[in-house]
Amino acid sequence: MAQGWHIGVIGGSGLADGIGLEDAQDITVRSPFGEPSGPVTTGRIGAVRFSFVARHGAGHRIPPSAVNYRANIDVLKRCGVTDLLSLSAIGSLREELAPGHMITIDQLIDRTEGRARSFFGPGLVAHVSLADPVCPRLAGLVGEAARAAGATVHPRGCYIAIEGPQFSTRAESAMYRAWGADVIGMTAMPEARLAREAELPYALLGMVTDYDAWRESEAGVEAAEVFAVMKANADRARAAVRQLAALLPADRVASPIDRALDHALATAPSAQDPALVARLDAVAGRVLRGTRSAG
Repeated sequence: MAQGWHIGVIGGSGLADGIGLEDAQDITVRSPFGEPSGPVTTGRIGAVRFSFVARHGAGHRIPPSAVNYRANIDVLKRCGVTDLLSLSAIGSLREELAPGHMITIDQLIDRTEGRARSFFGPGLVAHVSLADPVCPRLAGLVGEAARAAGATVHPRGCYIAIEGPQFSTRAESAMYRAWGADVIGMTAMPEARLAREAELPYALLGMVTDYDAWRESEAGVEAAEVFAVMKANADRARAAVRQLAALLPADRVASPIDRALDHALATAPSAQDPALVARLDAVAGRVLRGTRSAG
């Protein structure tokens, strides 16, 4: 029995279906940050517990800008998740990253606008380090799992998150390439930011669906083409998750990210807003219980 691992997975609608979960059940978990995208599907693959949230809801009804990223991560934290895997469809900004390939991201650029980017706020200020937004241990295991599932996997790359829902102009796509971005998507931010605040080691397995608009010799991105490749990628993503369960070490060794909030709180205990502290019981309860008793 794998000790200590509980993998949260945020991915496409229907990802948990057909993945082979044992003792599977859908549970409704309430969050003080609003409604999550849907119920949490939880169960076991072999000795490892997994909990899934469909990022865009049942039937892909929620656009990237309207996803309640805070609630999704909060409910997974309430379920006892220790590590978080994001599965995401992406566009390619590099010739070698072909449609059908996968990539484990190691860096992110955030170009989203107006999304709730933090669990903290007035009444309780916190600053976590995001220099390395991805957990190398989890990303390495995920990449190995995807290769075992038969995918061509690139071991690192920079993901630029745009607001959407429209795809890029050719000028934007060329600019992102010049910035050093390798792939493009609409959901990794603020997801990665919030995972770090929730002290969840985070990995992102990107599934390339198309080349972005930088290739001027070709037509622009068409949604129908993207969805066709997404469907083809779905089975391989499920296989990668099953392989991950087999590859995880028997015992989970603590990660430094498990204690990301140790030195992040800036607000004195006596000045903390009790209402916000109460909302953060799952995300930051480990450190807040200590500061409240000290204050």
